[in-house]
Amino acid sequence: MCKVLIEPADYETVKNAVERVFELFPIKAAGKKVLIKPNVLRASQAEEGIVTNPAVLRAVVKKVEDLGPSEIVVGDNPGLFDYGANEESFRRTGLMDAAMGYYRNIGEESVTMEFNPDYMPSVSPSRAVMEADIIISLPKFKTHGLTVMTGAIKNSYGILPGAQKARLHQAAGSPERFHDLIVEVFRLRVPDLFIVDAVVGMEGNGPASPELRQIGRILASDNAVALDAVIAKMMGCEPELLKFLRRAKELGLGEYDIRKIEIIGELKQIPGFKLPPLGGEAITSNETIQTLMTSRTVLRPKADTATCTQCGTCIDHCAMSALSMGPEGVPVVDADTCITCFCCQEMCPEKAIALS
Repeated sequence: MCKVLIEPADYETVKNAVERVFELFPIKAAGKKVLIKPNVLRASQAEEGIVTNPAVLRAVVKKVEDLGPSEIVVGDNPGLFDYGANEESFRRTGLMDAAMGYYRNIGEESVTMEFNPDYMPSVSPSRAVMEADIIISLPKFKTHGLTVMTGAIKNSYGILPGAQKARLHQAAGSPERFHDLIVEVFRLRVPDLFIVDAVVGMEGNGPASPELRQIGRILASDNAVALDAVIAKMMGCEPELLKFLRRAKELGLGEYDIRKIEIIGELKQIPGFKLPPLGGEAITSNETIQTLMTSRTVLRPKADTATCTQCGTCIDHCAMSALSMGPEGVPVVDADTCITCFCCQEMCPEKAIALS
């Protein structure tokens, strides 16, 4: 039976809650590579509640340090609005300092993997994700206009750097298919532990809503489906109504029936919690967001002849071999091969690659 912890906490005492998490869900990290992935949607202030709070990240990093890993990496790939702005997003949110020197721009290097051809034949998740021995995911307790809630499963969408996320949004074509899609991304590399920042949650039209709720909890589990089921119940949504949970259960990734989950702590519905529509209308009908996603999918990297030094770094690191040296002595992209992961832009030492 899967276990889910619901532990009282605030940002001043979150260390105690994190200690409790690791008591219930011990991680054997000695001598291993550990990746810690917060939810970093975009550059924002910590008090906006859009990203995992720095206090939670810092407490987890300190605890992992004590476990004697060979390497700690803290990283994420920002969402729709901030492609290519990994470092700025971490700095502005306070997560750079909270990473205690372990931050890495995981968008700089990716690996190509076969994917569900119903969406795209291949995707390129961050190499640091796929090479980690242990992944600790730090979702934020938030609503989401397309999936109703964003928790343990949805947080893994950030393993994809660049505009792949926007391309997959479009390839899904409907909220129903997007629910299935996020499960496909999630199972590329299922994290080993999930610790949810539910000290301050978000309601309304997330994932960047101004409507915040004081919840005062840290949630944790080693199973994402069970954890997301608990989040849904707390929000006042029956888990079986969420298609991504039904799909995850079909694939054997976990159980969303609360009666079959061991709850450690008190599970209570948050009174009057505001949910977005179950059908995904909050995003699919938002013309601004749809236009933005379309604009991201047509962008392609282009080298600036004035600043490019022809070092070839972008060519060497292109997971799809979509770049080659052109007749003008600067890299050119094959638009049909490029999957718009923008790793070339991240890797360029001269910042000579722009998106156009």
